[in-house]
Formats: sequence, structure tokens, C-alpha cells
Amino acid sequence: MTTEVAPLASGDRVWWRDERYRSIVIQIVTVVVVVATIGFFAENAIINMDRQGIASGFGFLWREAGFGIGVTPIAYSPSDTYGRALLVGILNTLIVAGIGCVLTTILGTLLGIARLSTNLLVRQITLWYIEIMRNTPLLIQLIIWWDVLRISAPGPRQAWQILPGIFISNRGLTFPVLRWQTAHLWMLAALIIGILATGMVSRWAKARRERTGEPFHTVWAGVALTVGLPLLVFLAFGAPLGIDAPKLAGFNFEGGQSITPEFAALLFGLVAFTSAFVAEIVRGGIQAVSWGQTEAAAALGLRRGQVLRLVVLPQAIRVIIPPMTSEYLSLTKNSSLAVFVGFQELTSIANTIMNQTGQAIEGIALLMAVYLTISLAISVFMNWFNRYVALVDR
Repeated sequence: MTTEVAPLASGDRVWWRDERYRSIVIQIVTVVVVVATIGFFAENAIINMDRQGIASGFGFLWREAGFGIGVTPIAYSPSDTYGRALLVGILNTLIVAGIGCVLTTILGTLLGIARLSTNLLVRQITLWYIEIMRNTPLLIQLIIWWDVLRISAPGPRQAWQILPGIFISNRGLTFPVLRWQTAHLWMLAALIIGILATGMVSRWAKARRERTGEPFHTVWAGVALTVGLPLLVFLAFGAPLGIDAPKLAGFNFEGGQSITPEFAALLFGLVAFTSAFVAEIVRGGIQAVSWGQTEAAAALGLRRGQVLRLVVLPQAIRVIIPPMTSEYLSLTKNSSLAVFVGFQELTSIANTIMNQTGQAIEGIALLMAVYLTISLAISVFMNWFNRYVALVDR
């Protein structure tokens, strides 16, 4: 006697044939395998470290560091802990990355526009700059900058004056600064209020234009809020404007602000290298805008500068932003090459700590965690900005 098995109904499906469930199971298995592999190697590393008498864990972060750091944005001394030394390294990395991204954006945008100039000399000079910078290793460029600023530069008495009050010597870059007063703090607050108010006016003007079709000159309103408001505060406090300019005194400069040759070499090298890539991104974004847009703007009587500022760049920025994110990430991670020019940032300080404590695994884990956090923060911000400027279908 045989038993017949009823066929599956059309609505019944075996789970391993369901693509949705199968993908979930595959992902779970992959995660389990990865975690198990990491756990296996971590356990072996801990066992081997115990055999060699090397303590594991992050307790070393609360021990005395015992080494100095040249550039410290916060108070630090060799008697402080390894954790505070790492914090100084993180801040140094963030300072280099933040200033570098801003300067790279400005210089790269100018180079990208100059790359499309109708002036043959400007176009060729820009082309050669971009090709040389892009095709030369960054490490070599950093060493050249360090050599120029630390070895080849003269002493303070024979310092190079590149601009009035700005000197380059083997002590670094020295420049005048503003004497900070209470009025400047209120001006900063007024600037922040002006920026927020400009954003609100821009949103109101956009909603008004969509509702009534009538334009509103948000540019002049923004200038009045971001420039006029701090200027009123400046005048209300009696226009306090004191400049602390550097002056040669003995064998060094007094007054002003100085940055070390190592920091200057790292910053100049990163900006010069990355701006060449940004220039090509900007050039590609501008050329991605249809030529008809430029012709239409010219037909309306706009000048070349107005066409670029009002028509071309607002459309090109949507093409420029995604690859710019990669360049910002590259600049931040390339700052780890600072160890070759003697600037103590996160990687350099972490290497010193690992050499002193033998906590290599923990040190590398901290490095990975910090760089991953910084990179994800940059990516999140740039993705938000990309969505903010994206065209929305109605």
C-alpha cells in the first residue's frame, strides 16, 4: 500500500526557497561566522599575551604617560595619563582635518574654475599644478614641505616675509592675530544668530516663491544679517580692534601666533595634494551642467561671473558633493602620515603608547575606532548635505 503526498499549494512555499527568508538566514550565518572568527583570534591573542606577561585590557589608559607632546590644544604634561595623551592626539587630528577640509575646498574650487579659464596661461599653469600634485606621492610632498620649513627656511632674523606681518622661518609660520575682547564674543554670538536667521529667511522666501511666484532677494538679507548684525555689535562696543602683530625680539618672534614647522608642513602638504583632486571634481561638476543652461543665462544678459555663481555652480554642486566626501575622508586618514614629519597626532601618539606599554592590540583597536567614528561622522554630514541640495520632484 502506497501513500501519496499531496503537492504543495500554490500559496505554500518552503522557507529555504523563499528569497526573503533565505537572505536573512545568510546574513545571520555571516555575522555569526565573523564574530566567531574575531573571537577566536582575540582569545588566542589574550592567551599569548598572558604567556608573555603582557597585561590585556584598557587599564593602561589611566597610567602615567611620561612623555611630552609638542602641540597641545588642551593642557597636558608628561605626568598626565595615556588617556589624556590620546585625547590630545585626537584633537590634533581633528584640527588638521577640519582646517584642511576648509582650505582644500576653497583652493580646489578656485583651481577647478581656473582649469576652465579662457586664459591660456592660467589654464596651463593650473593643469601642470594638478598633474604634478596628483601624480606625486603624498609622503614625498610632506617631506619636501618639512624640508622647506624646517631645514631650508632661515632663522627668525632672516625670516621670509610673504605678506605684511606674516613670516616663515625655521621656527614655523608666524602671523598676527586679533586681541580677544568681550566685544568679540558678542560679535560671534551675533554672527551665529545671523546665520540661523538667514536660514529661516531662506526657507520663508522659498515657500513664498512656490506659493506666489514672487522672488525675494535672500542674498542681500543674508549679508545684512551675517555681516550687518555683528558690525552693529562691533560699533556698539566702541569698535575695539587690536591686532597683536609679531615682532622680532632677540632670536625669536614675540607676539602674534606661531604654528610649528611640523604642523605647517602637514597642513600645507595635505591641502596642496587633496586640492588637486578636488579641482578635477569641481571641473567635472561644472562640465556636467548642460551648455544650454549657460547659453540661456547669457541670453538673459548675465555676466560670466553671474552665470557661474547663479546658474552653473548651484547645479554642479549636486554632482560635486558625493566624490568630495571621499576626498574629505582621504584627507582625514592621510593625516596619519604626520609621523613622518614629526607632528604628534593620533597615530604618532598611539604608536608611542604601544611601544611603551606593549598594548598593541588595544592601541590598534582604539585607532580603528577613532578613525571609523570620524569617517562615519563626515559621511553622515555629507549625506545630509547631499539630500539638502538635491532636487525634489513635485
